[in-house]
Amino acid sequence: MTSPISNLLVRAGRLHRTVAGQLLRDAGLHPGQELLMMRLWDHGSQRQGALSEALDVDASTLTRMVQRLEHGGFVRRSRCHRDGRAWYVESTQAGLALRDRVLAAWDELEKITLNGLSEDEVAALTSALERVEGNLCEAARGPDCPDAC
Repeated sequence: MTSPISNLLVRAGRLHRTVAGQLLRDAGLHPGQELLMMRLWDHGSQRQGALSEALDVDASTLTRMVQRLEHGGFVRRSRCHRDGRAWYVESTQAGLALRDRVLAAWDELEKITLNGLSEDEVAALTSALERVEGNLCEAARGPDCPDAC
């Protein structure tokens, strides 16, 4: 097999997302939506453009995410007072009520992911993945995008 590490990273990432989806389903969320909610819980109401940038998703993907969350009653959008073209997104009470369930799902995902690894192995994996992330981040940066990561 060529590129075994890249292959493992892709497969592990897909499986991680699949398990995350299974754990989040009870809360009425799909993978990725919990990241948007966490951002709102931690930072409050935000412009849709800022959310798109923070979550590293394109504007159309974020718009669909927000629309689905809004339809579920978890967020609400309002027009920016200074710029009528921009939207602010905020969590609703129903969205805030998801917080404990989402955090519990992430705790369970962490347990599943690290099952059977020793503390030393977890530390080594963490260090290696941080380095891999840094390498990929450096490669992703272009001359026109110095703050890509």
